[in-house]
Amino acid sequence: MVAATRTTRNIEITAENLQDELHRLEAQRQSLERELAAVTAHLGSVQQALAALQGLMRKDLPTASGPAASSSAAEVPAAEPVGSAGPGTSPAVNAPAATDDRTGAPADTSERTRPVRRGPERTAQEQGKYGRLTEQIMEFFAGTGEAAVRARDVAAALGRDTDAGSINAVRSTLDRLVGTSRIQRAGRGLYRAQFS
Repeated sequence: MVAATRTTRNIEITAENLQDELHRLEAQRQSLERELAAVTAHLGSVQQALAALQGLMRKDLPTASGPAASSSAAEVPAAEPVGSAGPGTSPAVNAPAATDDRTGAPADTSERTRPVRRGPERTAQEQGKYGRLTEQIMEFFAGTGEAAVRARDVAAALGRDTDAGSINAVRSTLDRLVGTSRIQRAGRGLYRAQFS
């Protein structure tokens, strides 16, 4: 009878531990989804900038090299605007057409065409909350004076202490700010404002 009670209790403890682990993993998944959305948005903006620069390069190509450039510029297909396709589609960003140096024939450009991925649209509130961590940390340290603060306390003050991923993002940003001499490391796990 004692063995059965002990086994039942062990099963209950294991179930409770798994339930806690499930909640932790759900919070971590949500955090990673937010980070992925931020990275995807940044990727989209970089791809838009790249497409715009490539468009400018194609426009400037005929005037920079004279008539020889105009014939090769005619071979360059126009890149579709990044925002022109509907959501869920992936228009392509095309690189300028190239020729094979050995044969003079048009080179295979299939490697130069890559899909543009559009991330989920984020609201201005989400961008403000997750897009300016460095500024938030610097504002926090502006009000701390010379006090040494733990990374977990910084995360709590910014409302980013909900899961380990958010706290680690704050720690990484703090380490980066120490590396750029914007804040000081006051000890192991302690940070303080940089004073000149």
